[in-house]
Amino acid sequence: MHIQIVLFDGFDLLDAIAPYEVFTAAAMYTDEYITVELVSAEGKRMVTSGVNHLQIQASAKLDLIQKGIILVPGASGSVHDNGSESVPVKLQQATETSLSNLLTEAINKPDILLSTVCGGSLILAMSGLLEGRYAVTHHMGMGLLSAANAIPVNARIVDDGNIVTGGGVTSGLDVALYLVERELGPQIAHAVEQLFEYERRGTVWRAEGNIPKETQQENLIETASNSNCQTDLSFDFQGKWDITISTPIGELPVLLNLEYKDGQIIGTANQGDEIVTLDNTVLEGNQLKWFMKVSKPMRLNLKFIVTVDGNNMTGEAKAGMLPASKLAGHRIL
Repeated sequence: MHIQIVLFDGFDLLDAIAPYEVFTAAAMYTDEYITVELVSAEGKRMVTSGVNHLQIQASAKLDLIQKGIILVPGASGSVHDNGSESVPVKLQQATETSLSNLLTEAINKPDILLSTVCGGSLILAMSGLLEGRYAVTHHMGMGLLSAANAIPVNARIVDDGNIVTGGGVTSGLDVALYLVERELGPQIAHAVEQLFEYERRGTVWRAEGNIPKETQQENLIETASNSNCQTDLSFDFQGKWDITISTPIGELPVLLNLEYKDGQIIGTANQGDEIVTLDNTVLEGNQLKWFMKVSKPMRLNLKFIVTVDGNNMTGEAKAGMLPASKLAGHRIL
């Protein structure tokens, strides 16, 4: 079995090195031939981590001919701003390399198991690879999973067949130990646990078995949330709007059509040749909010919050932990 741990500029050291040690230790306890390699999308090179810019050698290019496991770590950096050293920017930059195409190809290969640690699942999500798939990531990135049309599960490890994801910075140990158990058996995994004096945390979530009933408290919260959405007809939002969304990689022009019909706010958006319907459109105070699926610069379900002043519209579009994109436009009809 060949295990490839993918490094990219800004990767988190613990996300990569913890699984590396687990897999290497597992090789000592089995007669099966196991190799573990640090790779990159570009090939053999020094890769700079997000922790103190430590450089680690990637020994080869990610090889999709090799059968086995590909593990993608998350990024390390600031979580309090949207600068070049922030985690969302580093994750987005990783998707703009050839890594995205390689992972797209890998996910369709039956002999490859794709796994992620922490923010690594966001790289898959931002590449459009987790649509309709169960996954987990760091708790700060769960909103982005939803925005990318994945199904977020609040668990330590989520097993969705050929994709296994882990949440949280230290979940690399848990993901790797689970993969050892899944591929080599529980006795090998137990031996590694004893060696490391560490026991794997949490129940591995799968879409199997009985489904838990919703609690009454959850239903009350949902009902209360829905009851707070009211429409103020004095708020003049109806008409056609020419808006521009300033994304981190360029401006995105969109034509909006908003109207109030049969007690509901109806809206559509034209993005190039694509026409999409605005979802969950509500008016709260002086803010109009909705969700909208976009395909550029990546496939995301963005949350919009805008205000209207006469014939001018301003606001922002947000997808989870990604930097908010400013929005501005005017009414054309």
